[in-house]
Amino acid sequence: MSDSSPLPPVRLHPEAELARAALSTPLLSRAARLARWAGSGTRVDAGGGLVEEQLPAAADVLGLSGDDAAAYASEAWRVAVDAGLVEITDEEAGTVAAGAELALLTAGSPHDVLAVWLTALETVIADASVPDLDDLVDTLDEGGTVDFASLDWDPEAEAEFLDGVLGNLYLLTVSEDGPGEAPVPLPALAASMIVPSDMGEPTNDVLEQVSDAMMRLDDQFRMLEPAGLVAYQPVDEALMADADEEPAAPVDDTDVSRYGMVRLTPLGAYGLRARMLEAGFEAPAVGERADKGADALLDGTAHFGQYAAQAETEQWLGGREPLAAARELLAAARGADAGAPLRRLRCQQALSLVGAEAEPALRDVLDDPELGGLARVWLSERGASGVPAPSQDLVFWLTIDTVAAQLAAEGNSEELQALVEGLAEQHSGFFTAAWRVEHPATADVLEAMGRLHPDKRVAKEARKAAFKARSQQGS
Repeated sequence: MSDSSPLPPVRLHPEAELARAALSTPLLSRAARLARWAGSGTRVDAGGGLVEEQLPAAADVLGLSGDDAAAYASEAWRVAVDAGLVEITDEEAGTVAAGAELALLTAGSPHDVLAVWLTALETVIADASVPDLDDLVDTLDEGGTVDFASLDWDPEAEAEFLDGVLGNLYLLTVSEDGPGEAPVPLPALAASMIVPSDMGEPTNDVLEQVSDAMMRLDDQFRMLEPAGLVAYQPVDEALMADADEEPAAPVDDTDVSRYGMVRLTPLGAYGLRARMLEAGFEAPAVGERADKGADALLDGTAHFGQYAAQAETEQWLGGREPLAAARELLAAARGADAGAPLRRLRCQQALSLVGAEAEPALRDVLDDPELGGLARVWLSERGASGVPAPSQDLVFWLTIDTVAAQLAAEGNSEELQALVEGLAEQHSGFFTAAWRVEHPATADVLEAMGRLHPDKRVAKEARKAAFKARSQQGS
């Protein structure tokens, strides 16, 4: 995943809703409860962790019991310290006080709450990439440091692996048409990190690596679920039983859910997007252009899918008066640069969502060589009277502009191929006239038509027209 390629736009839930979800997670609610419980008698060790004799009381405050209660309480305390809910006032004495961030959970804005949750999330993600603590203890050398070589564990590589997994989960969840609701099978997620994209049938060695990755991810997602990042159905314990053991009940080997299923939550989508932005990725969110100009809207949604672009545009239009919005859109759609055709297509799509109040703006640009065509289309579709017929030059210019926009938006798609075939079929002299069109993209469009048209004779005609267009542009 390259940080230079924009990710699909994500539709985030409102911050107030996400903040409520964050406050209800075991991760943050436990940390906050311990921060409020801490007082003058609370003591921490040199690393900032609760001293061992206070762990039972902390576990009791959290309503935890059983063998892992102290460990969960210790983890919640560390999250509280890392997230600023607790502040160590005297390292030598080991005394603590409420941290500045604690008040934000009740008196801060939803954004403040989410900022605290994001800090806490980093602690859990860092923990998830660390091997079992028992293994770490066994590898301590005489100086009390971890012997990574004997552990066969590379901290940086492990952190990068988990980041990659979470990035792939984001990509599999966030689609152009909205958030995916279906959970992702754990084997598919593990394979996305291990199996090369150009590999046909995976080798036994690769399959073994996928299996090992699944087991690591099973442990990691169990840790990440209490943070509210994912909803996770763990790997069926029966799959990890010894081969000689008789299963307790009949099992369905075709049930993929037995191998683990993970789904990114709305809060998780918010969290991963924030982490990706921090890492330098371009991770757009629907609605972030609502208060920006029309140029930002048209350029920003240029490569959005249909539904994401419409959702973004509806939010942008929602805060504007229709006539003023139409005039701003039309002004932003002008231009002879490479991105202009796609801007005009997005402008046309945006104007389709505007009511009849915008009509004066469209009539004002009827004589504009770049906007007159789309203005006529808009007015005709609404049954407006007195719409002048377009000249043949304008029809051809609009055709080239439309194909250029489709090329920029979709590449060599089946829909564009059908459009190309239709144009050549409906107008026998299309290429004879088209190469003369004074549009910056004329030659590129004709070359694309030559690539896309299945009829060799027509394709050759398109390529000859493209050559003439290039010669004309160069003259």
